[in-house]
Amino acid sequence: MPQLPRAVFAMNPVHLPELFPTRLMARLRSLAGIDPTLVVRDFGDPDVAGALAEAEVLITGWGCPPVDTDALAAAPRLRTLLHAGGSVRDWVGEAVWERGIAVSSAVGANALPVAEFTLASILLAGKDAFRLRERFRAEHVFPATGDHAAVGNVGRRVGIIGASRVGRRVLELLRPFDFAVSLYDPYVDASEAAALGAVPLPLDELLRTADIVSLHAPDTPETYRILDARRLALIPDGGVLVNTSRGALVEPGALQRELVSGRISAVLDVTEPEPLPADSPLYGLPNVFLTPHIAGSLGNELERLGRTVVDELTLLCAGLPLAHAVRRADLVNSA
Repeated sequence: MPQLPRAVFAMNPVHLPELFPTRLMARLRSLAGIDPTLVVRDFGDPDVAGALAEAEVLITGWGCPPVDTDALAAAPRLRTLLHAGGSVRDWVGEAVWERGIAVSSAVGANALPVAEFTLASILLAGKDAFRLRERFRAEHVFPATGDHAAVGNVGRRVGIIGASRVGRRVLELLRPFDFAVSLYDPYVDASEAAALGAVPLPLDELLRTADIVSLHAPDTPETYRILDARRLALIPDGGVLVNTSRGALVEPGALQRELVSGRISAVLDVTEPEPLPADSPLYGLPNVFLTPHIAGSLGNELERLGRTVVDELTLLCAGLPLAHAVRRADLVNSA
């Protein structure tokens, strides 16, 4: 039998049992020589030096320390990095790419619950469920029939900003519903947008014509504050902003002013800063549905990330290309 590749975990160990529950850990150990009790938190720790010196595969997750020049010096045999999480942009250093180490990420798997959360938010926003819930809690009576005139999802105009992995999955999930969907993404042409089920629009026009705007662009210098005061003002009165992407895409002061005025509503799973200060008015506004960054993988959804890593390791051991390889050039315009 060929010798199993040596592998090491590097992440916050609290995530390990959720990412790799018993049966999945057994499958992983059938593919690689790995100590399930050893989880690296510091690449300079002398207690992990021996394991790192032999490691050919690094299995990472949230809480992994930066994989930089010093980390690679401690792992001279490393040839593959498999990430059981989303983006690797902020902690995989240039030295990884320069040394030709193959990198894979479960970012696609992590996109699935974000898209599901977004779909639920869009459907509930179209039914005005968040406002009506607050009113029902306060008044304990059903609203008058006439109050529902603007409620419903038939022909609701939904604007998607960013055909990212999440954005594309949201577009796919929206297909069965009776929505009019538009898309802004400067890297998607008209034919591709049509194939995704959306009408391509310039950003300002999308904002002017959408009842619900959902953000799915990556956090890059190009998208920083893409929704500033001027653009937020373009959203029609009564419109809804859904943000499951990053708080940095929206100018926080301008968003707060719009929401405090009551002109628009928002479903915010991400904010800037994160979390908001304890005295932020957004916590108590009836037109704001605020959640603590829960759209991504949580609880039993984490196993799907671990399963992605084990599937990648299976391909690696068979001498096949990784299915979810990350390339340095990909990170310029992606999360």
